Amino acid sequence: MLSRIADSLYWMARNMERAENTARMLDIAHRMAMLPTGLLEPAQEWDAPLLITGQYTTFFSKYPVRTEDNVIQFLGLDPDNPSSIYSCIEAARESGRSVRGAITAEMWEDLNATWLEIRDMRLERIKHMGPRDFFEWVKSRSHLFRGVTVGTMLRDEAFQFIRLGTFIERADNTARILDVKYHILLPNVADVGGAADYYQWGALLRSVSAFQAYRKAFREQIKPQRVAELLILREDMPRSLHACMNEVQDILTAIGNPGEPQRLAGELHAGLHYGRVEDIFAQGMHEYLSTFLSKVARLGDEITRQYFSVQYA
Repeated sequence: MLSRIADSLYWMARNMERAENTARMLDIAHRMAMLPTGLLEPAQEWDAPLLITGQYTTFFSKYPVRTEDNVIQFLGLDPDNPSSIYSCIEAARESGRSVRGAITAEMWEDLNATWLEIRDMRLERIKHMGPRDFFEWVKSRSHLFRGVTVGTMLRDEAFQFIRLGTFIERADNTARILDVKYHILLPNVADVGGAADYYQWGALLRSVSAFQAYRKAFREQIKPQRVAELLILREDMPRSLHACMNEVQDILTAIGNPGEPQRLAGELHAGLHYGRVEDIFAQGMHEYLSTFLSKVARLGDEITRQYFSVQYA
């Protein structure tokens, strides 16, 4: 496969997954904003999505006040923000358009329809329909795209590069969501176990579609250590770091051409497969997740270097 085509397929999938995860981050903030007054500092909940995406400084260079409307506009609809939902869907659609011969007609129709709808979306419409309905729309369009992909594509190299982009992006974003909740939203040790702590972890679980999975897996009150175990180490949880790295390792093996990406993926997978949540907390959740994020970033760089920087066959 030409490296140009593989690169476009990989980033098409990453951008659709990033749009979905940005919606999930905004959903967390919106749920936090609904907490009873006094559980959080004013507007603190809207710091989280800006910090997760690394755009805190960029936001304030354009918007003087941090409000729900401004954050949703910036991360949801701002065409000048390359990481906004709008920009991610536009980029995914452009990648799909450039490789229409490598994807199915149904995939292209889904991408194009999603782009046409987000292109005409305005903040006033989101406020009218309700922010949560908008976030659910983004997630459902991403789910539909993945479903159409799985249901219509040959299991060839094009399919593998699409899946690779999806799971690399998902692992990165799950780690970011966990890190910001644990390290930033609850800086005061005295709050651990309190009402704010309980509601924040519950909101996080709901935002990553894991609330029911948590109840089924543990059947107990929401506890930070259990949430971390579910979203980091449980390989039967679809959005966990372990599940994502299972997929990445299998995909890289299927693609072949062994090299540094396979070694890094194997190292990450082994740490998750044999890891214990007690060791993660002993090390420090923030330190563990920061290390994981740096390794995933390096893995992404090595994938680009090995498969996309030169002609791949």
